[in-house]
Amino acid sequence: MTSHCRSIRRVRACTLPALALAATLAGCAVGPDFNAPEVPVPADPSRPYTQLPMPAATASAPGRAGGSQRFVAEQDLPAMWWQLFHSEPLDALIRSALAQSPTLAAAQAALRQARENYAADAGGRLLPSVSGQLGAQRERTSRATSGAAGVFNLYNATVDVSYTVDAFGGIRRELEGLQAATDYQRYQVEATYLTLVGNLVTTAIQEASLRARLQATHDVVDAEQKALALVQTQARLGAIARSSVLSQQSLLAQTVATIPPLEKQLAQTRQQLAVYAGRLPSDAAMPEFGLDALTLPAELPVSLPSQLARQRPDVRAAEALLHEASAQVGVATANLYPQINLSGSLGTQALSPGKLFSSGNLAWSVASGLTQPIFNGGSLQAKRRAAIAAFDQAGAQYEQTVLNAFLNVADTLRALTSDADALRAQADAESLARQSLDIVNRQYKLGATSNLALLDAQRTYQQTRVGLAQAQANRLADTAALFQALGGGWWNREALTDISPGASRGSVVAQP
Repeated sequence: MTSHCRSIRRVRACTLPALALAATLAGCAVGPDFNAPEVPVPADPSRPYTQLPMPAATASAPGRAGGSQRFVAEQDLPAMWWQLFHSEPLDALIRSALAQSPTLAAAQAALRQARENYAADAGGRLLPSVSGQLGAQRERTSRATSGAAGVFNLYNATVDVSYTVDAFGGIRRELEGLQAATDYQRYQVEATYLTLVGNLVTTAIQEASLRARLQATHDVVDAEQKALALVQTQARLGAIARSSVLSQQSLLAQTVATIPPLEKQLAQTRQQLAVYAGRLPSDAAMPEFGLDALTLPAELPVSLPSQLARQRPDVRAAEALLHEASAQVGVATANLYPQINLSGSLGTQALSPGKLFSSGNLAWSVASGLTQPIFNGGSLQAKRRAAIAAFDQAGAQYEQTVLNAFLNVADTLRALTSDADALRAQADAESLARQSLDIVNRQYKLGATSNLALLDAQRTYQQTRVGLAQAQANRLADTAALFQALGGGWWNREALTDISPGASRGSVVAQP
């Protein structure tokens, strides 16, 4: 950032004669020359993202999504990182979504618009403008001007050429800004792509989690119904009080009451997944996802901090906006200096169409002009100061985007280690709760324990089953979040196939 500020200060210190001479002789462009900002480097290489050193691998736990994950420094990310979950339905859904997503189509249309705007200005501003005219008019002259009144026809054919000399680089700075705007839209496409894929993966994991929680709840309901039948039999035989039956019925009702909210969340999640995929929420062809069908990746690539800013689409987009703001400083600076225009025309004039191209009717003109702002109430200087302020704003926003990128990676890395520990603890809790429930069930059948102890054991087991499913899903979701936080590997993928105007969105695919 400091290099840009020094460039702006140098421009402020230049005098008009020196700039005019340098621009005329060398054809340079006034204003700061953009250089990509330097990315902050952590002081301690052993702690590139987090305050405490990261372990070489996460904890492991028995069961689904319980394997240990190893952090691999400097390993590159695959372009289609979602395939690391080894789910063919998920891969097929993402490929279909990339071909049908209106959000991605809109981002690509914005990129095409930016490219065409640049092409229009690049072709029309740097090269001379040539236009042709062919006209005819009927006139009547007055006696005062020609000595005798008369009516005649006048025909003309001309070719006009005009050119603005970009002596101070204002036009080149404008084109530089348009190119930066095009770069911004290109990175917006990549950000949209990454967000779309990330939403599809995390929503599929959320669906799998809800299905596991629902299954666990239904299993608990089945167990509680069996326990209720036993309690009712004992009550009929007079072995226990009626209050024990009511307590068991209350527990069963509470467990059943948790099912409708889960079913609602599952339905909403599937509908959201369909919309992410570019389909109607009612699409019945959507695949179903379960935790058993998703594999936890064993290796997690961790990019160097110096690479993170080049990999994150949001950081690259913020850099493009900074570049555009830098170019606008050059445009505002060039507006303070003379504008040189050259023009010429070549054509013929005749009183009849047949003589229009006769050699004696040739007419031509050559002109040049120089416009120098002298007094404008300080508006041009104010616009330049405003451009510098916009540049400073874009610089601060870029720095904040970089800080947020580092925070995103740091939070995800910590979540991966913490949630691995949480899953191991949750798996232990579920195993102990299941063993405890088995023991209490046997004791209760023998009359060696109270109904209250059985209810507590059932409630604890229900909570640990649901918590285990959520913990398993968290590990899968954290892994997807890390791939997103590191940029998603878009640099290892060929460019997306553009959607031509009027074409079906089915032509958009991700190239492997």
